[in-house]
Amino acid sequence: MSGVDGASRPRGLIKSMPPTFKHAHEQIVADGELVIVHSRFSGFGQAKNWIVADFVRVVDGILVEHWDVVEDEASQAESKSGRPMFGDRFPV
Repeated sequence: MSGVDGASRPRGLIKSMPPTFKHAHEQIVADGELVIVHSRFSGFGQAKNWIVADFVRVVDGILVEHWDVVEDEASQAESKSGRPMFGDRFPV
């Protein structure tokens, strides 16, 4: 897959989402070539929101690597720490 093909995949995915789809980021951290984005994806037809940590490496302005961690958002009853996974309150 070329870089152009790889770049068009996320755009196609986002365009296919329902109008209720939302993406919010809470934290973006950068250190040298590494950038981490902590996000919530909601309204896309799943039973639970997704909490996502995207790790990307950018070299000379070009994204050269990407990893992610995706997890269902825990409710207040499911939270081991008693704290929300994203933001300062649990989802309704």
